[in-house]
Amino acid sequence: MKSENYILLVVNPIAGDSDKSSIITAVEYEVSQRNYKLKIYETTGDNDKEAIDSLIGEYNPSRILVAGGDGTISLVAECILATEICLGILPAGSANGIAVNFDLPEILSKQIDIALSDCTMKLDVLFINGKLCLHIADLGLNAELIKNYENSGVRGKWGYFLQSIPTLFNSESPFHFTVETDGGTLEETGILLAIANASKFGTGATINPSGKMNDGKFEILIFKNLDFIEIFKTISDQPNMSSDFVHVISTNKAQISSRKKIPFQIDGEFLGEVDTVSATIQKETLLMAVPEMFCKLHTPNH
Repeated sequence: MKSENYILLVVNPIAGDSDKSSIITAVEYEVSQRNYKLKIYETTGDNDKEAIDSLIGEYNPSRILVAGGDGTISLVAECILATEICLGILPAGSANGIAVNFDLPEILSKQIDIALSDCTMKLDVLFINGKLCLHIADLGLNAELIKNYENSGVRGKWGYFLQSIPTLFNSESPFHFTVETDGGTLEETGILLAIANASKFGTGATINPSGKMNDGKFEILIFKNLDFIEIFKTISDQPNMSSDFVHVISTNKAQISSRKKIPFQIDGEFLGEVDTVSATIQKETLLMAVPEMFCKLHTPNH
């Protein structure tokens, strides 16, 4: 194991179809200014977790920065759960849903400052059907949209928009959901069931205004119908959604089932169709560098 104070930079070279050389150069400079040593790893899609685990064992980094999208962030997060290694995000994917929830700035130099700052928090993480989830998973309409988006050639928010109309017309919704928690069993029909530890979809739409990422709980939100006025509220950050539009359950574990298999996604990745979902949360198990304002909003007094 190396004795020097290392920072590991994990780069996904193909995330967001963008060149990462400017990110690497900027990180190299900022890390050197802080008297750290830098080790860079570029993902290949082949045994990346094993490679990152090996680098952690060899270099013992105090912090890992990730230049990539949600998939790369989740990959690294899995490697450092329940450790004191801090995760810093440099969003470089096509949607960057995790970064959206932290309100990270778009300017690279500010992102690096935050990723290397002392403003850190221990965040809860969701496990859904045994898979790590850092912000939001869902069954139904949004997962259908993500499937169609992944199969299209247009990336970014414009790509989602182009797929939204055909997804609405071709959807098999509404769906029938059964939700079992410690509070009892709920039967509900809706177009979308979200399992949320965060407040926003990757597109920026606020679907879970009360969501805090360090309270030991997550929210299940069942959207009952396609109410465009209420949908506009989520897009424009107006948190007072009608109970006729969405049913919200706060819990720390849940079993969800449906009468037929439904499209399913976690953190913006389409994972096929399922008819049963198990969700649990692990409290304060991921150390992450976050903006100062996010820290203030997620302290117990706020």
